Amino acid sequence: MGLSRPQKPPSGVPTRWVSLFCIVSFFLGVLVVNRFWDPVEVEEEASSARKHRRNEVHPMVICDKDVSVRTGNILSPVSQTRDVIKMSKMHLELKAVRIIHTFRTLDKTISSLERQLAAARAAKADTEEGSLMVTKSGTKDLNESRRVFFVMGIITALRNRKRRNSIRETWMPQGEELKRLQKEKGIIIRFVIGHSSTPGGALDRAINAEEEQHKDFLHLVCSHFQSGPDLEIHNLRRTECFVWQNHIEGYHELSTKTQVYFSAVVAKWDADFYLKVDDDVHVNLGVVSSTLARHRHKPHVYIGCMKSGPVVAQKGIKYREPEYWKFGEGNKYFRHATGQIYAISKDLATYILVNRHILHRYANEDVSLGSWFIGLDVEHIDHRSLCCGTAPPDCEWKAKSGNHCGASFDWSCSGICKSSVRMKEVHQRCGEGDQAIWDTGF
Repeated sequence: MGLSRPQKPPSGVPTRWVSLFCIVSFFLGVLVVNRFWDPVEVEEEASSARKHRRNEVHPMVICDKDVSVRTGNILSPVSQTRDVIKMSKMHLELKAVRIIHTFRTLDKTISSLERQLAAARAAKADTEEGSLMVTKSGTKDLNESRRVFFVMGIITALRNRKRRNSIRETWMPQGEELKRLQKEKGIIIRFVIGHSSTPGGALDRAINAEEEQHKDFLHLVCSHFQSGPDLEIHNLRRTECFVWQNHIEGYHELSTKTQVYFSAVVAKWDADFYLKVDDDVHVNLGVVSSTLARHRHKPHVYIGCMKSGPVVAQKGIKYREPEYWKFGEGNKYFRHATGQIYAISKDLATYILVNRHILHRYANEDVSLGSWFIGLDVEHIDHRSLCCGTAPPDCEWKAKSGNHCGASFDWSCSGICKSSVRMKEVHQRCGEGDQAIWDTGF
């Protein structure tokens, strides 16, 4: 009973061997994993699996592995869409421009037709009043069909035959050359004349005889004011006689005469431009033609030497303006072309014709014309070649350099001083040569 139980010897693997076995097993596992498992491939397989799952939900095109290529392929449809949108926008803008251009063209056509209709109505109204003369053929000489380049009206007075002859002998073609100028160049030149305060008197008979000789007048005279059977027969034979209304000649009637002149010529001739020239001005037709040709396709042009002179209020002084108070405190006129020579386009001449009954006339005709265009969409063209002086170094030196003036006169005389005597001299010094107009292309 007091004996103790005998002890069993210890069994199993010692602890140190267990630890050693675990360490060896760990290194063997690392070796095996490094040899048989590639983490990149595993990651790619995992990524592929995720893409496969996304494609099942949202199918998409398989892209190349290259990131830049994949990005380009993705953005390509977007870029193409933008290009399509841009091209569509440009196409629409082009269509819009064409539509606007079409509407503007139609608007201009309609406006032109309205002006022609208004002009025709005005002409018809005056025809019914008996203000048109009858030509040799028995038809009214109105709106000749062929379009011409320009009509130049030389404003003259009954007693100014010497001035007219000085022009005929220098820069204005005569006879067959005048007809050729109209036929080949589309340029019509006429002296513009009315009648005296005593119709059928000596002055009127002298004009009739001069017309019979030269055939270069535009008459602002009504047939029923002529007297005597011979004069009536003469009027029936006068192919260039056109009467818009009876105009009585007089210095203080120049504004009225200018208005009547433009109304008459726009109704008689279909031209691009209508010019007014004084009978004491030297003109180079070639230079004037080239000047006008540069503005031929502008519908509302007013060409001349633009000025803005003082308003004369004192009585007894030349160029006095009785209505000076209308021009305000500045004591200056608005910009307008000097009266020696200027040109207006057909639309503006038609405007004068249609509205002639309500257009106000000031004492000076160049001021009156300028006032008629205020408030209109008119392009004022200041061309200094149309107002050269006759004394050196102006027109003569320019002529020697080959830069001829369009028109020349003396400002001090509002024309060439003593023009009936000096016109030949000015023509010799400042003229472009008789052949210039025929060599000028326009």
